[in-house]
Amino acid sequence: MSVEAEAGFKAVELGATQDPEQDKPDAQLPVTTEKSEDPHLSSGVKPGDKINMLEQYKLRRFFVLRPGALDQAIEDIKSLVDKHQDGSIQSVWLMAEVDHWNNEKERIVLITDNSLLICKYDFMMLNCEQMQRVPLNFIDRVCHGEFTFPQRSLMSREGEGLRVYWDRLREPTFTSRWNPFTTDYPFCTFTSHPVKDASEKFAAICELQHFREQLVQAAQKAHEWKPVPGKANGVLVLNQSILIETYVGLMSFIGNQNKLGYCLARGNIGF
Repeated sequence: MSVEAEAGFKAVELGATQDPEQDKPDAQLPVTTEKSEDPHLSSGVKPGDKINMLEQYKLRRFFVLRPGALDQAIEDIKSLVDKHQDGSIQSVWLMAEVDHWNNEKERIVLITDNSLLICKYDFMMLNCEQMQRVPLNFIDRVCHGEFTFPQRSLMSREGEGLRVYWDRLREPTFTSRWNPFTTDYPFCTFTSHPVKDASEKFAAICELQHFREQLVQAAQKAHEWKPVPGKANGVLVLNQSILIETYVGLMSFIGNQNKLGYCLARGNIGF
């Protein structure tokens, strides 16, 4: 594998200011502009609906549900897309990434002609802090199914996930497995964002199955357009359980219970 290809997998810190006049690719995104300032609609709750008040409160704490926050995030990230390297944007998704220590992290994911872009966005400061670029023609396997843990693990996770592999010949090293901050894993894992049931708009942009279908289709096209020498061209799609190799996971339990990987209103701090 060339040095240029390996560099595409590493997370890139986005501290530099982008040129506001940079060409922005046009794309049909699975989101619509919020036109109503109704507090019920902004939190995904329609007037007259019967909903648990605790769940309603929990949803309103997510900054991504604030009016205009998601649209602003998409516009900011679109300006960072390299049209020559990534091509045009095909779709934008709101996902939760699950790392190898079972920590959930809020992510905006873009599928372009040539790349899968995984973005860490701060919905409070309205700033894209990090972007990971994965060339679509390097994706060789996509697995979807229930989450599982080792036999003696104390951890558990409900729901389904999606794992995307881009280097089947490279296994994580011993140090990477025990480093919670490592970024050199040859795969990434996604699950549905907690706000997926907030409204029809968020149900569409958080739909895991549709995301998988579009990702596989885009990766297959990328393999046809730009085949990689020495790699089997094509994407293998498997319906199997997704293993997360953690045993105790106290840090992830605390973090996931308190949604530390999301931009959330935490309440007043002080006296």
